[in-house]
Amino acid sequence: MASDLRPPEHQVAGHRASTDKLGPLVDGEGLFYKPLQAGERGEHEAAFYAAFSAHPAVPPSVRDAFFPRFHGTRLLPTPASPAGAPYPHIVLDDLLAGLPSPCVADVKIGACTWPPRSPDPYVAKCLAKDRETTSALLGFRVSGVRVVDAQGGAVWRPDRSELKAMDTAGVRRVLRRYVSTCDGDGDGDGLDCALAAAVYGGEGGVLAQLRELKAWFEEQTLYHFYSASILFGYDANAAAAASAPGGGGGGVRVKLVDFAHVDEGEGVIDHNFLGGLCSLIKFIGDIVAEVQRCVLANVTHKCHQMKRQLFERGNFTELPVT
Repeated sequence: MASDLRPPEHQVAGHRASTDKLGPLVDGEGLFYKPLQAGERGEHEAAFYAAFSAHPAVPPSVRDAFFPRFHGTRLLPTPASPAGAPYPHIVLDDLLAGLPSPCVADVKIGACTWPPRSPDPYVAKCLAKDRETTSALLGFRVSGVRVVDAQGGAVWRPDRSELKAMDTAGVRRVLRRYVSTCDGDGDGDGLDCALAAAVYGGEGGVLAQLRELKAWFEEQTLYHFYSASILFGYDANAAAAASAPGGGGGGVRVKLVDFAHVDEGEGVIDHNFLGGLCSLIKFIGDIVAEVQRCVLANVTHKCHQMKRQLFERGNFTELPVT
């Protein structure tokens, strides 16, 4: 199995595995291997997965729908580990397994990304990053994006410096680009949002799933999630087919990841995460509503055109006023 391990092609955030750097791996059989982070963070994340997986107060519907399934930890040989010794990895479901052309977005949630009792240098580092990005302003920031063109297979993946420098308008444009089939023009937007209905909208779309997740966060007081991300995933070909007339669902996936900084909730709602989640829902909801307005306006315009053509051809006459 070790020889089959490889860095995931769809990775959009975090360190990428190489001969001299630890990073996540996949085995092609549906499993994802995340190396334990240095210090207490790795052990803390592994302990969270073990406890969360068996917590009786976590609804199975929430755990199964929005969290990776935990398969324990495993020592894996890797040249990047100290002295080449086997290194401990958390074993999870590969959240994008089975998607031939995965389109991915990693969105870090929360205006505050450090847990309580963090050392001052770490707080200062996180605070600076939160203020430099949209975390402090919007309650979330886009950490990584990968979009595959269903037609030609071209991949759009903005680099980290571009994402880090984004303002509110930039975030809105990236969320629109994530469901568009074109890059747009240089000066304006020019994005068609052709996949918005299939990916963001509908019963199984991103928006519906985020609202379901929000309902749990409005009640749960078990955990506070700091520096965790929401991962969006869909297959480019499936979404394009779903967007065509008579198409089905787009197979959209919404999952929470990255739990090295989860803290005990102590009976208090996680307002930091919930606030960022509500902000993200508002952004995506606005995109869906805008697309719906455009579709309605286009249909109305076409109806007026057809009526005018019928009048001009003499195939339709107005009834006399009585």
